[in-house]
Amino acid sequence: MNKNRRSGQFKNLLGHAWMALKGWDFEGKFPPQGKFVLICAPHTSNWDFMYLLAIMFMERVKVAWFGKHTLFKKPFGGLMRWLGGIPVDRSSAHGVVDQIVEHFSKQENLIIAIAPEGTRKKTDYWKSGFYHIAHKAQIPILLGYVDYANKKAGTGPAFIPTGNIKQDMDQIRDFYKDIRGDHPEMESVIVLREELAES
Repeated sequence: MNKNRRSGQFKNLLGHAWMALKGWDFEGKFPPQGKFVLICAPHTSNWDFMYLLAIMFMERVKVAWFGKHTLFKKPFGGLMRWLGGIPVDRSSAHGVVDQIVEHFSKQENLIIAIAPEGTRKKTDYWKSGFYHIAHKAQIPILLGYVDYANKKAGTGPAFIPTGNIKQDMDQIRDFYKDIRGDHPEMESVIVLREELAES
């Protein structure tokens, strides 16, 4: 048995053990391959990452995330990349969205996890980067969730955004309406700033 296979089996067991220890269930499934923007919501606790990690191990999928390029300097740069981190330069003239779209264009298989709330604190709207990345790259948005009320985590439907923001966000709002985070009072309003500007 090669080293990678042993590592994969260990992670799989670790993921199942974590979910069993917490009494949680996993629902849905990850696509076997392809390009996706994975929404992680609601995001109200540091524990959310642990459930995402457990699901990654259970499903044996590699999920990446983008972080400020300064996080990838020594001595922790190697660890950040091992955890799936990809650096982006927020000061770049191309902008973060365009950098990520370009990254998608160079990959055959890539899942990027994004927490649209951007923080564990309650906000008046979601950050719209996830939507514009998926729309520009013409790749699906995969709805991922952690539901503390029912001790379930997993994935829901996936769809390619149409450019009709309200219509697409209505679909997202409908999916998350009954899903509760660890701290429900800290859940952000599921609306994009662009929608507020039009109202």
